Amino acid sequence: VQLQASGGGLVQAGGSLRLSCAASGSIFNFNVMGYYRQAPGNQRELVATVTRGGVINYGDSVKGRFTISRGNAQNTVHLQMNSLKPEDTAIYYCSATFPLENYWGQGTLVTVSS
Repeated sequence: VQLQASGGGLVQAGGSLRLSCAASGSIFNFNVMGYYRQAPGNQRELVATVTRGGVINYGDSVKGRFTISRGNAQNTVHLQMNSLKPEDTAIYYCSATFPLENYWGQGTLVTVSS
């Protein structure tokens, strides 16, 4: 299974970015798919996940600003990030859990300037 991430980049504080992740190579639908992030010197933390059944979970620091959704294509998710803050600067990792294993993408850098 491979995870292909897109989006990210540099944005000013208050701006928006959209991340997308597509998982390929599995005959199964994902159980859970979403994003985690890691800033320099910090541990990896939850951003947002969505289950196959549509249950969504957000990290406390992004609630009300970020929205995760399932894409129309199989095994894809999108993360809409609004009202971005400098503290949102991090590498964002796509994660996908399938029946047999969990997978991670390579990471996408998001930089929010003040």
